[in-house]
Amino acid sequence: MNENGGAHNAIGAAGERYRALSGTLYVVATPVGNLRDVTLRSLDILGSVDAVAAEDTRVTAVLLRHYGIATRPFALHEHNELARADEIVTMLSAGRSVAVVSDAGTPGISDPGARLVRRVRDAGLPVVPIPGPSAAVAAFSIAGLTAERFVFLGFLPATAKAQRELLAAVAHLPFALVVYEAPHRVRATIARMTLIEGPGWFAADPNHAKGEFVLLVDAPLQGEDAMEGRQWDARRLLAALVTELSPARAARVAAAATGLSRETLYAQAIALKESRG
Repeated sequence: MNENGGAHNAIGAAGERYRALSGTLYVVATPVGNLRDVTLRSLDILGSVDAVAAEDTRVTAVLLRHYGIATRPFALHEHNELARADEIVTMLSAGRSVAVVSDAGTPGISDPGARLVRRVRDAGLPVVPIPGPSAAVAAFSIAGLTAERFVFLGFLPATAKAQRELLAAVAHLPFALVVYEAPHRVRATIARMTLIEGPGWFAADPNHAKGEFVLLVDAPLQGEDAMEGRQWDARRLLAALVTELSPARAARVAAAATGLSRETLYAQAIALKESRG
């Protein structure tokens, strides 16, 4: 595959529109929150294919209508993907072109589409990616993490036990972790992390809990940086504990949580208590 999406894609001169080729499946990325983020090439393909398969036809209809594309999408979601895949293979074999889209982002990336692509490829038919917006990449680009690489985990498992097993398996890796989370589960997930500002941020505005989320965890600190990080976490933990506990009990809890010296933490707790009068 080349940078233009593969030998099967129609490539015109600069500024010229792309047109879908017959018998080809196009995997089209769509906006992740702003309709203006759609690419010109995506619009060219969506406007020229014979059919559009969509995770949610209502969501995709808004995008198509906004850009004056008259094609009526049909449903392809996790419950009917395999059956639809057979239908789409038949359509492609007959010379029709099909675009597959998810609600947002790229199909097959924590969304339906991967099984369809496998079935089409197994049938020896061409599949062309039409790249576009990525929530994971957008979030990583502005997070300012120390890690230069990340591991994409997609959506966490539904059960707490499976979540713990997955996170334990990757916690030691020297990479940042990128996780998708659904709006109805994100508060519980945040509550299990050391993200002090998280609950308050959600409580400040009901709109903050709408839409799917990208959560990023930086790579674990190493050596002196790790020690400095634990000391910083301990100071923040102590600052919260001394408002409710005696310095001795606050230091004991912080020492158990961070592995740092209880005596050192006790001295810091005393200083915090005195500074607050």
